[in-house]
Amino acid sequence: MGEQNIARGGDNEAKRLFTRAVLNDLRALELMIEKGMIESGARRIGAEQEMFITDQDYSPNLTALDILGDIKDPRFTNEIALFNIEANLTPRRFEGKCLQAMEEEIKEVISIAKKHAGEHESKIILAGILPTLRQLDLTMDSITPVDRYYELNDRLKEIRGSDFRMDIRGVDELSVTHDNFLLEAMNTSFQVHFQVSGNEFVDMYNLSQAVTGPLMAVSVNSGLIHHYRLWHESRIAVFQNSIDTRSTTHQKRGTQPRVHFGNEWIESIVDVFRDDISRFSVVLTSEYEEDPVGMVNAGIMPKLKALMLHNGTVYRWNRPCYGVKDNIPHLRIENRVLPSGPSVIDEVSNAAFYFGLMSGMSQKISDITQVMRFSNARNNFLQACRTGLECHFNWIDGESISATRLIKQELLPLAASGLQSAGIDKDDIERYLGTIVKRVDSKQTGARWAIKSITEMNKDIHPDEKVRSVVAEMHQQQLEDKPIHEWPLATASQRTDWRAGFMLIGQFMTTKLLTVRPDDSMDLAASIMDWKRVRHVPVENDEGELVGLVSHRSILKKIVDGDDHKATAIKEIMNDQPIFAHPKTTTVEAIQIMREKRVSCLPVVENDKLVGVITEYDLIKVASHVLEADLKAYKNKASDSA
Repeated sequence: MGEQNIARGGDNEAKRLFTRAVLNDLRALELMIEKGMIESGARRIGAEQEMFITDQDYSPNLTALDILGDIKDPRFTNEIALFNIEANLTPRRFEGKCLQAMEEEIKEVISIAKKHAGEHESKIILAGILPTLRQLDLTMDSITPVDRYYELNDRLKEIRGSDFRMDIRGVDELSVTHDNFLLEAMNTSFQVHFQVSGNEFVDMYNLSQAVTGPLMAVSVNSGLIHHYRLWHESRIAVFQNSIDTRSTTHQKRGTQPRVHFGNEWIESIVDVFRDDISRFSVVLTSEYEEDPVGMVNAGIMPKLKALMLHNGTVYRWNRPCYGVKDNIPHLRIENRVLPSGPSVIDEVSNAAFYFGLMSGMSQKISDITQVMRFSNARNNFLQACRTGLECHFNWIDGESISATRLIKQELLPLAASGLQSAGIDKDDIERYLGTIVKRVDSKQTGARWAIKSITEMNKDIHPDEKVRSVVAEMHQQQLEDKPIHEWPLATASQRTDWRAGFMLIGQFMTTKLLTVRPDDSMDLAASIMDWKRVRHVPVENDEGELVGLVSHRSILKKIVDGDDHKATAIKEIMNDQPIFAHPKTTTVEAIQIMREKRVSCLPVVENDKLVGVITEYDLIKVASHVLEADLKAYKNKASDSA
């Protein structure tokens, strides 16, 4: 669940002492490995189920602490943002009906979450990225008030020395900067854990790296960030950017990012930790064991609190983990690539595919490093994130093969064999791997469903309405517990109140802006107004800061005055102190501002940067749309009554 007993604002001496504790923990781990103390002969599976919380209209809702306060179940815990919660599933031996038991437990915890969410006017949604989530939802008002998260935000910003930046290109392109690390909270995952024997850990870890590409290709469920159609698993790109502490200089130098796939096949788990300790400074401190080596020599297995806390702030997509139960230490692989959703059966099917591949391929290939280049494993993963089942892989012995052919012809039979050899129930194997087969045959992953849904909606529908419809359909299909290959495409929904999409001007402002610079020609502004049929053009400097607003009226005045205007600069005629609003300004407040200030255009500014514009015409459209929605609702109610 993560260490929550974190000290804020530790001084440099405290950090040096904690670094020493991390090194002592690593020596203790080396000693346990040398003495053969790591548990062998037992394979166990586990998972972490993350969920989004929305309001009744499918926007993020900050009710996590209220919901968790009502839930008296130790499996539940908070996440970074107040619109997320997490449930940690019970570890199980990898045998018999363990997969069915996992599915039943996921349904149980989701049912508990839904029950208590309903008491706080909230819904629970499974999604890799919630499409209705916007940048204006990611302020520090949304952070869970826990010292761990405040300290993590402060330290990451301190190390980076600048705002966080996210650039993702898919069908559309998204480029944003953000002043805190809550971009990370856009993601929810279904993280699976696979405990393996100490003597097989290296081979199994490398194998996990190799199969992560195909696993990702069939599991992608994060194709949208709001209405932007990006990577099929945009979660990966978002997470890599949100925790990237590298300065521009470090990026140019090729410094390893804090979120990464790895650089090469590993040769020992100790080397993995050594590499991460060498590359990444301590960002959090907590209580730790004073003499872990002495504990090992005394037969008391330490928890390695310092090492595991540091490990928890380095985000490998396949993360090595250590734990102790009943004084027996064990090692496990945490595969962190799987998204939450689209449905519970889809999640468990993804897990079954992964566990089966790990078991089946380990029997067929003793050392994956001898038959596959690491660069191919890493590239396969990135290609899968970008295009899902549409990608091609460089596979064993350099074979080039499509994702669908590889999964159906080679990997699904291997996974079935691996599950059978582990003693997994035959009916469960057929059910879960059969779900993967149908998904591949239909080529409908969660990402493809969302992207296709929003693409095929009427282009005149507002983007906020589109994504609200997508989430409404997700919620309905999850209630019916259907796998993704059976989902109909989302259409403009009658299940939502469209007024919810127009409460804040940040939800409907124009963001694809045409702007001019102060030294640009007045003729350029006049031409833009003529071509695009607008009456105002914002003026910004090279840093994207709003410095003025030029209007159609000011241009006409200059012309009517009869002055020579051939070389007139924008700065000579612009309003250099324009009235502006913020993304979280309510629509009602915007209307009041326009009336009181007698303006027909409001630039929208956030952190001194121009981010959008709204006009009287936009507000008229909003009013018209809300009235139309009310009329439809009235007619539907009258029809139902009749």
